[in-house]
Amino acid sequence: MHITRTLLFIATLLISPLAANAGLFEREVVFSEADIASALAKAKPLQLSYGGLISVALKEPPQILLDGTDGRARIATGLDVELQGQKPIRVEASGRAGIRYDDQSKSFYLENPVVDSVSAPALRKEANPAIREAASQLITSYFRTKPVYVLRENGNLQEITARWLLKSVRIEPGRVVAVLSTI
Repeated sequence: MHITRTLLFIATLLISPLAANAGLFEREVVFSEADIASALAKAKPLQLSYGGLISVALKEPPQILLDGTDGRARIATGLDVELQGQKPIRVEASGRAGIRYDDQSKSFYLENPVVDSVSAPALRKEANPAIREAASQLITSYFRTKPVYVLRENGNLQEITARWLLKSVRIEPGRVVAVLSTI
């Protein structure tokens, strides 16, 4: 019965003159780097340990930049890496990720993040591949459970409609665009 009421509500919105005035037929919901930063600011830190040999911690949310033309978000972050009980070393990591939508949670997640580079002045060059792999695993784990945007039930008309009619999502320079399906 709840689904029937929801579908009836959406159908009413689509045929009403109010829908046209609200911009529903633009068929897009857009969110920005600032929206992503706000969502990630609520996330808790994450730390992974690899057999006691290496520990990698992400204590602050990564910076997500939507400045590329390749349809992927750029990730820039600082990680604390501890090798076999030594003092942690600050490592800067950068990479890229795509985006996906999870219909059950009505949330957007960065997917398939890849760390392109890691750098730390105090790190030996031969440690770079291991650190890069550990950073990749940490960032993948982080974004698997941390949405970068959630469609709100009490959001604007487009956001409410997108919860039911989302067709695709893409990253453009400066924004993420969720496209609504046409009826």
